[in-house]
Amino acid sequence: MESTMKEIRGGESVLGMDPKSTVGGGVEDVYGEDRATEDQLVTPWTYSVARSTFFLLFFFNLGYTLLRDPHHNKGLAFTETERDSHYLRGLLPPAVVTQQLQEKKLMSSIRKYQVPLQKYMAMMELQQRNERLFYKLLIDNVEELLPVVYTPTVGEACQKYGSIFRRPQGLYISLKEKGKIHDVLKNWPERSIQVIVVTDGERILGLGDLGCQGMGIPVGKLSLYTALGGIRPSVCLPVTIDVGTNNEELLKDEFYIGLRQKRATGQEYADLLHEFMTAVKRNYGEKVLIQFEDFANHNAFTLLAKYGTTHLVFNDDIQGTASVVLAGVVAALKLIGGTLTDHRFLFLGAGEAGTGIAELIALEMSKQTKTPLEETRKKIWLVDSKGLIISSRKESLQHFKKPWAHEHEPVKDLLGAVKAIKPTVLIGSSGVGRTFTKEIIETLASFNEKPLVMALSNPTTQSECTAEEAYTWSQGRAIFASGSPFDPFEYNGKVFVPGQANNAYIFPGFGLGLVISGAIRVHDDMLLAASEALAKQVSEENYDKGLIYPPFSNIRKISANIAANVAAKAYELGVATRLPRPANLVKYAESCMYSPVYRSYR
Repeated sequence: MESTMKEIRGGESVLGMDPKSTVGGGVEDVYGEDRATEDQLVTPWTYSVARSTFFLLFFFNLGYTLLRDPHHNKGLAFTETERDSHYLRGLLPPAVVTQQLQEKKLMSSIRKYQVPLQKYMAMMELQQRNERLFYKLLIDNVEELLPVVYTPTVGEACQKYGSIFRRPQGLYISLKEKGKIHDVLKNWPERSIQVIVVTDGERILGLGDLGCQGMGIPVGKLSLYTALGGIRPSVCLPVTIDVGTNNEELLKDEFYIGLRQKRATGQEYADLLHEFMTAVKRNYGEKVLIQFEDFANHNAFTLLAKYGTTHLVFNDDIQGTASVVLAGVVAALKLIGGTLTDHRFLFLGAGEAGTGIAELIALEMSKQTKTPLEETRKKIWLVDSKGLIISSRKESLQHFKKPWAHEHEPVKDLLGAVKAIKPTVLIGSSGVGRTFTKEIIETLASFNEKPLVMALSNPTTQSECTAEEAYTWSQGRAIFASGSPFDPFEYNGKVFVPGQANNAYIFPGFGLGLVISGAIRVHDDMLLAASEALAKQVSEENYDKGLIYPPFSNIRKISANIAANVAAKAYELGVATRLPRPANLVKYAESCMYSPVYRSYR
């Protein structure tokens, strides 16, 4: 992947940074949020009072304000002593309950909702009211609630964001703020930011241009950074860059919350993004991670290449997807046999996800066999909307597709490509649902005892095929994984449990690894380190069920191991700035992870 980016940026490497620029950032735990501070007493109001101009007014409303502060609100879990100390008498009913009982009550309420969007709205309301309880629910019930707070439900939430909008979450930076972005960042109440997820809303999941309503994605991703990776919520900042939308339905929607204009492009767009990137670095320092999310292909590669040598940047669609898929492929080798280089890969979809996955697989092959990258790429074939990507098409291809243009006769469609290439691994990243047809899966299974089928497009409606289809059409022989979750399926008396190649396996732990090491750049070797760590977490019990990913119930342990691997690679590459290096990176990662347990207040 870095080789592709180097080509775009004229040979410049992410490791060729100026060491003098490694300043800023930090891991100050303002709110006592991580596991290492669980037993410390917290004074919930001093930080706010110190920043308040109207000290006396604030003081007399202290208890009322505390109940409306999501960082510190505990609801009925405030003890008798805390109610006296923090002016809460009379503001709460007399009952004192535990956090566990609150969790039980809320899960009971959420499970009564029949519509996933209602569950999503209930969770978002909880996040804005009681942050620790929100994360307690999400961490303890991750397999049940992950599809609610993220894909597939978040896709519907983004489509209807204007209608369900209640309270703003994150920063909205539009063309109206051009020339003022540095000041806009100062409006955010937190000063020590470590992770920013930013979108321009042009390619939300497989749903297209949702403009300003794409904010649901940064909000959801950062919730997972905290719940799954342990990044403290106070250091997370969701951002939407609003440059307009080309979605006519939204422009005509009276409830649309964004700019009502066509998308800005060209220099106007580039200037706004550059001002944002410059302001972020100036405001938060060198070590703030900026994750680009759901940008269209024509901007995603350009932004990653442009800022990869000057900022700590990461594109989850290109790099995160690649890392999680590579981990699944490596784990699947135990079931399908052979080494990575023994297999032939065919992709449907040659956008940022498809080419990113292909490049990382080729890079891992190159690393394992000491073979030039140009040679390992020849094991991988891509199909786009015009058919198989081949050398005769090279002049008309976008730059990120050109490395995959191999010598071959023209092939117009995926079925023809499957017959011609005879892949052992079929990967879908097209964003178009039901494109892995019965004939395609049957053809794939005709020359593979155990074909690996990965239908990665999100949400579920856009998946290239369902788990049921993959298992049925392959007569129960396929190893299947998808981007969105599918229920277990019984075929011929055997229960198959579909794997989920969810980026949530990678990016939370990856981000934690960058933060705890004080990394200032992202390198491909860190992505490989994350993939290797994830693949090692698949147990024999998982393999027995046909799984190539571990269960999400273990995600925090998985994230800690990924973080340790990524941090170790950052130290090895010389891009880590947090010195000295901790002796045990796994234990250090665990100690830095956010804990949602209520703190005791002085």
